[in-house]
Amino acid sequence: MHNHPVQARIATGVVEGFVRDGVRRWRSIPYARPPIGSLRFRAPQPAEPWSGVRHCHGFTNCAPQERFYTVLGPGRFQPTSEDCLTLNVVAPEDTDTGPLPVMVFIHGGGYIMGSSATPIYDGAALARRGCVYVSVNYRLGALGCLDLSSLSTPEVTLDSNLYLRDLVLALRWVQENIATFGGDPDNVTIFGESAGAHAVATLLAVPAAQGLFARAIAESPAAGLVRNTDIAAAFAERFAALLGIRPSGAQALLRVTPSELLTAQDRLIADGNRDMLGAFPIGPVCGDDVLPVDPIEAMRQGSAHRVPLIVGSNADEGRLFTRFLRMLPVDEPMVEAVLAGTDAGVRDRIIAAYPDYPKRAACIRLGGDFAFNAAVWQIADAHGAHAPTYVYRYDYAPRMLRWSGMGATHATELFAVFDVYRTGGFGRLLTAGADRRTALQVSKQVQRRWGAFSRAGVPGEGWPAYTADERAVMVFDRKTRLEYDPAPERRKAWQGFSLAH
Repeated sequence: MHNHPVQARIATGVVEGFVRDGVRRWRSIPYARPPIGSLRFRAPQPAEPWSGVRHCHGFTNCAPQERFYTVLGPGRFQPTSEDCLTLNVVAPEDTDTGPLPVMVFIHGGGYIMGSSATPIYDGAALARRGCVYVSVNYRLGALGCLDLSSLSTPEVTLDSNLYLRDLVLALRWVQENIATFGGDPDNVTIFGESAGAHAVATLLAVPAAQGLFARAIAESPAAGLVRNTDIAAAFAERFAALLGIRPSGAQALLRVTPSELLTAQDRLIADGNRDMLGAFPIGPVCGDDVLPVDPIEAMRQGSAHRVPLIVGSNADEGRLFTRFLRMLPVDEPMVEAVLAGTDAGVRDRIIAAYPDYPKRAACIRLGGDFAFNAAVWQIADAHGAHAPTYVYRYDYAPRMLRWSGMGATHATELFAVFDVYRTGGFGRLLTAGADRRTALQVSKQVQRRWGAFSRAGVPGEGWPAYTADERAVMVFDRKTRLEYDPAPERRKAWQGFSLAH
């Protein structure tokens, strides 16, 4: 565990990190000025230079969120602050082999929680396999992913899509600085999970991200998170009312404390779930200069960035949400509430694809499809018509997860991607005994394919691109295999479905 310091000179000054276990690490390097004071709700500004050496040995703040989401270990929580626009770099100790592919990770958390410092996102295992790994913080919730721009006044401008602007600036930072760490700026793969995967898919349609990445991986992208400017303005008005601020009170928004914003945000989400305005209130808005067109529509039109893409989901997506984060429709009343706004033909078509409905297992499967698989199918069809697109389904679950009723639920593919079964105490606990060998095999398969894709844009042999004719899906499991259109009835049932009506 011997650490020794290591320095790198980037555009803004010298950063000092440390070497441990064969990798070099720098933590919490600022890529933007702190978005505080008059910069709250404004597009991010590039970080200002510093003199001397900036110590980047430890994680600083994550974006404001509920404290229990910021746990780093037993009794250890990450501090939160609006001053959170930082990124981390992990690189192999030996980079003499020429510039390495770069993998930039965007964390998930429903756009309301999460941090690049979460232990599972460590990235050392990926770096050891031959890449420079970058993980990014961005503004969350009301401070970054709720469009309040309609409340702007002549004196106070509030910008839209702040978190997307943050991510674009972070990717510009990578372009400018990553060569210093041994990375190849012309070979950047962005990847993310859940809301992070949704951010990845959305960046495909952000004109300002053109040329900032060469390929993309979206693991379980969420559906229903994009709203148009009219719906965004309605949410903004509600939000101001919850804070007791007049719609013309943009100045007052700069003075509200982060905890008051969080409280109002929770109320806004709860109210929105009740009366379904047509989308979750937190997430990107389409129709501005950052995101002119809905991402899936941009993919369909061929105006999205035509980079190779891996997209997929997990076999039991919905099960996580039966115990935690009760935000998905996983029982009959919730399913009926979600489908109430659609016309009867659409509702009947969707229900018919789940023969055991309204039994619990059918509801959970329907909820998982509504939230994640519908997005995978839509993205695969839309992007796959214009650029190489590879689709997967992650089925692997060690016995411990199967016995607990979780199975291959949402986010469990991260254990394979980040090599948790090999390196983490938690991963070893999950695979005690008989599952260890298969867990390591699946992890190796996933990492090998993600690695091949990050190097050359093709995820290894035997995984054909997804086409409307064949719909090849790589299924990661004890025996990894290729299937063609594995759930056609369910896929067809969700075609064209949208909450926005």
